Amino acid sequence: MAFEVPKTAYSGQIKEIKLGQGDKAVTVGGESSYPFYLFEGEMPHLPRIAMEVYDCPPEEWPEAALEPFAGVTDDPVAWAKKCLSDYGAEMICLQLLSTDPNGLDRGADEAAEVVKKVADAIDVPLIVWGTANHDKDTEVLRKVAELCQDKSLILGPVEEADHKKIGAAAIGYQHTVVASTPIDINLAKQLTILLGNLGVPDELIVMDPTVSGIGYGIEYCYSVMERMRMAALTQQDDKLQFPIICNIAKETWKTKEAKISEAEDPRMGDVKKRGILLEAMSAMAMLLAGGDVLIMRHPEAIKLVREMIAELTKA
Repeated sequence: MAFEVPKTAYSGQIKEIKLGQGDKAVTVGGESSYPFYLFEGEMPHLPRIAMEVYDCPPEEWPEAALEPFAGVTDDPVAWAKKCLSDYGAEMICLQLLSTDPNGLDRGADEAAEVVKKVADAIDVPLIVWGTANHDKDTEVLRKVAELCQDKSLILGPVEEADHKKIGAAAIGYQHTVVASTPIDINLAKQLTILLGNLGVPDELIVMDPTVSGIGYGIEYCYSVMERMRMAALTQQDDKLQFPIICNIAKETWKTKEAKISEAEDPRMGDVKKRGILLEAMSAMAMLLAGGDVLIMRHPEAIKLVREMIAELTKA
């Protein structure tokens, strides 16, 4: 008697969401099984990786993270172009660090102009990420939505406290929103319901459950994402059937393990290799939990993750 592999019966499916526009637009989602369980269902669209670009020179990055972008970190347009031409980026995530009220506190008009310049200079989908300060993000992202109304941006983070105003701007100017919640499945579901009630169509929503790197709570993030996928695929919870985006780069490269030099602690090994592996392993864990879009930083870490995706989906 032939052995039959036990299979899970899936009653739900992740929504397919188009990000960006034109020939370089990408579609994410569409899974009808758990991540990479290709023997049980389909994964029609492979996970996508967005490369980080900052709107001002990052001052706290370790040298290993700065090295691949030497000479362009003071110019977000040149930085984004380098990601495309040198590293084959399929998406760009512009982190609006300069708008942080506790930092440079750049105004909404100036920040929106920077976003517009980057959007005009690239032909791949553009994620625009604020600082999670509700008042400032509301002001900035609404201005960005208006100024870039023909660019089909992905705007985040959109949280419960600011979802009405940012969501309304996204509806009006046809941008996708990143529904961001603290690590909790019920809060994630509640926010997609609120956005739906506001009038944001399903095809303009992706979820951000909040993630962390290895050694800093990744097991809890993984568990929550896993439960979200279980509810979406086996319990027909359509309020959780959205693609998941993981802003993982800054969570890994800000850790002490990515910054401590070999001189400070020789037991830690090569600092460059260490940071790359921390980012790659953290990113891969997020993919296995259900991530559809990763925001990553180092080209070598991205290369490792791409190789792993190819290996897992090899026929």
